[in-house]
Amino acid sequence: MYPFLRTVKELIKYRKAMSLPIGGVHVSHHICWPWDLDMWGELNNGRTLSIFDLGRFGWAQRTGLMALLRKQKWGLTIAGASVRYRHRIRVFNLIEMRSRLIYWDEKFVYIEQIMLLKGGRCANQILYRSGVVDSNGMVPTTQVAKALGHTTEPPDCPKWAADWIAAEDVRPWPPDLAGEVEVG
Repeated sequence: MYPFLRTVKELIKYRKAMSLPIGGVHVSHHICWPWDLDMWGELNNGRTLSIFDLGRFGWAQRTGLMALLRKQKWGLTIAGASVRYRHRIRVFNLIEMRSRLIYWDEKFVYIEQIMLLKGGRCANQILYRSGVVDSNGMVPTTQVAKALGHTTEPPDCPKWAADWIAAEDVRPWPPDLAGEVEVG
C-alpha cells in the first residue's frame, strides 16, 4: 500500500520549513520499516520509489512548487526514471535522502535523488524526468520557472544526465511488439 501517512507527515513537517531555491538540495530522513521489506529482507524496489516520492514532495513544498501547483490547478507527472541500486537497505536502517533539481528543458524537469546510509555510503540514486500538466497537457517549464520567480537559464545538464536524455529520445515509443513470441 502507498505510504499515505508518511506523505502527510512529510508535508506537515516541511510546510513551514525554510524556503529553498529551485536548485537547492532538500535533505530528509527516513527509516526502513518492516513493511518496506521484500522477501529477501531488504528495502523493496517498489517501496524505494515511494520513499523517493517523499523526498520530492518535501523539495516541491520548500521550493514553492507545491503551492503553485495547487494555485494553478496543475499536476505533476513522471515521464521517466533511471534508478541505480548499489547497497542493501535493511530493516530499521536510517536513510538520508537528498533531492535536487539538476536541469530542465522545454517540457521536463530532471530531479536527482540519492539515498545515503550511515557513514554517507550511497545506497540508491535516481534520475526522474517529470512534467507539470494542466487540463490541456504539458505546461512549458519556462512558464513554471517564471511563476516560481526564477528568471535565469536552466543549469548546465550533467553529461551523465544528458546521455540518459539522449538515449530516451531514441528509445522507440510505443515499444515494438511485432517481434514478441507468446509462450504458454
